Amino acid sequence: MISNQERTVIRDIARRVAEVAALPIQEERRRMWRKHHRLQSERPMILVFPEGGWRELLPGSVVQSTDPWARGIEQGLRARLYQHEHFHDDSVIEKEWGVGKAIRDSGWGLEARWHNAPGETGAGTFDPVILEPADLKKIRFPEVTVDDKATAENLDRVRDLLGDILDVRLKGVAHISFHLMSLYTHWRGLAETMMDMYLNPGMLHEAMALLEEGHHRLVNQYAALNLFSLNNDGTYHSSGGLGYTDELPAPGFDPARVRPQDMWSSAEAQEMAQVSPAMHAEFSLAYEKRLLEPFGLNGYGCCEDLTLKLDDVLTIPHIRRISISPWANVDTCAAKLGRRAIFSWKPNPAHLVGRFNAEALRAYIRHTIKAARADGCCLEMILKDTHTCENHPERFTEWTRIAREEVEAAA
Repeated sequence: MISNQERTVIRDIARRVAEVAALPIQEERRRMWRKHHRLQSERPMILVFPEGGWRELLPGSVVQSTDPWARGIEQGLRARLYQHEHFHDDSVIEKEWGVGKAIRDSGWGLEARWHNAPGETGAGTFDPVILEPADLKKIRFPEVTVDDKATAENLDRVRDLLGDILDVRLKGVAHISFHLMSLYTHWRGLAETMMDMYLNPGMLHEAMALLEEGHHRLVNQYAALNLFSLNNDGTYHSSGGLGYTDELPAPGFDPARVRPQDMWSSAEAQEMAQVSPAMHAEFSLAYEKRLLEPFGLNGYGCCEDLTLKLDDVLTIPHIRRISISPWANVDTCAAKLGRRAIFSWKPNPAHLVGRFNAEALRAYIRHTIKAARADGCCLEMILKDTHTCENHPERFTEWTRIAREEVEAAA
């Protein structure tokens, strides 16, 4: 039970969020995103996701609530205001507050054996739990369940707190993203998986086939249980992006039952970054494509360099957004993509640490804008993986200002 003081604080912040959400700029940004997603961009779009950097932008001392549930809501609301006041990117501040359905699954029957870093952040290690082909028999297909009682209680609780200020909506499964190689390498080990491509390809294919079937079953269960929610709105998409589009839902849509063809979906295989295009296509993309095919629009990639793999990625059904990582050759990627898919550029977040060099950053952004413009690309700049700004939150504001100036200068 939260205190009256916590309730007052949260409701006051929610009112400010509602005021920001009512500004005309929000509808203008929605319009621009919809056009962008039709591959008719008016200009490059800009998004900032601080991720780990939020610890420094909104430290725990800023949040006044002490109840864990209340702290989560307060922090989420404060983040929206901070984004509006400081980033000046193309984020859309919505009046909506989503409450997720209490959905669980039984898991895959295996858990990675992690050895976590002792501090709040840092790298962890793990011990493989799949040591030989026979261990693949330990994999179990997840079974989905829904706790309707917990769902109703959560929804009522949030409506009581915010329902007269924000549009509180029940949300099911809205972010669809497949991570087959990430899941498997955490069981088998990354080095072991790489060696299997040469020494035991049959084992790896068997594993990928099992994971593909398990994910097909998950999708079918979500559909049968009517758990999908539309994501053609501000839902986070792929490895960075928003879902606003007027191309979804698909024809024949029934608002009472969302189908895969009414939704965005995505996949990535960062573990395949150093693998040849042929092996990436054989051991990963072949399985991912079949999982993505039922969905209306798709994204692909994250931090892996896809420069030499774009021909294969462009064969994904309904592909619309492709991640161009900090390690990709933007000139080559721009020439390959043109307007065939969104050029979802992930600038190097290292510009936010060390000595902040505004002129070097400006030249870096200008180069990509120029390359994308020369080939008619639909460019978006997604600043993410920003795990720290070394307690210089103003660098996010400065980064966005420079990006905006370069976009305007190129217009």
